[in-house]
Amino acid sequence: MTTHRTLRLLATAAALALLAGCGAKEDKTPPAISFAPYGEAHNAKPDFAELEAQHPLSVEELYKITPKNLALLEQEQVDQIYARLSAGPIPEGPYEGDLFFPKGGSGKLRLSEIAGGGLKGLLVNVAGKKLDLMGEILWKGKVFYRDERLLRNRIEDLKTLKAVGLIEESDANPLQEITVNGKDQWLLFPAQLYCGQSLLDGRRESIIIDYAFTDQLPGYRRMPDMMAGRDGFAIRDEIRMIRPGLYLGRAYIDRAFVVNFVLYNKAVDEAGKADYLATGKTAEDCWTGTQHRQLVAAAK
Repeated sequence: MTTHRTLRLLATAAALALLAGCGAKEDKTPPAISFAPYGEAHNAKPDFAELEAQHPLSVEELYKITPKNLALLEQEQVDQIYARLSAGPIPEGPYEGDLFFPKGGSGKLRLSEIAGGGLKGLLVNVAGKKLDLMGEILWKGKVFYRDERLLRNRIEDLKTLKAVGLIEESDANPLQEITVNGKDQWLLFPAQLYCGQSLLDGRRESIIIDYAFTDQLPGYRRMPDMMAGRDGFAIRDEIRMIRPGLYLGRAYIDRAFVVNFVLYNKAVDEAGKADYLATGKTAEDCWTGTQHRQLVAAAK
């Protein structure tokens, strides 16, 4: 009895060590996914239709992708993954988010440099550090209100934003709060949700997160929300589903691509894994295009 128990404990420890090792390796090496050959010149990039026909993604490959190991790929490889995805269902509820820079990227989002020192229509003087702080916040946690086609950004700590004068408060327009995983957070930067054409791959639609008319949405406050709208950066994000619970996003400022980001909900990921591995099918809220997406389901 003691021998069997000892063997079970050793086997369990070995399995946990293996899993831990796999997890560590997974975040230190790029996901093992096939890509079409490419070069730096525009005419050396693959056609997305040909890419999808010759290198269809499998469900197993999609589960090799993590929010961390995507940053180990080159931008062209990230683009090739995005082009082989579909929008999937418009998310519901809170998602964790993070921006990432591809292999060889600077690792910094300098909105102050992109803006050229100022913003069109901005009535206040906003220094570079304030702009960069806002940029870090915009691609963090989000809350999707699917039925209302509305999104809000989750802010965990207002102290820094308040310290640089980016938060306006009043009794008439109090800050809205939400509790996620036991943490109180504030909701800022409302955006519209809808299906629309991808600025990278027009063969099928993506889910669009559009801040252009943020001033017309519920919960809007002039500062800092206007900075994401049409009188500020004119931010427009688009996302496609890697698998249930995990989305890959592209952020644009005035239709110029600036950064990648991921959105992740662990509970949705775990709940949908068994079915998605078996079928490779999920709900599609957006137009999937005239070219059928190829996705290889897991072998039984």
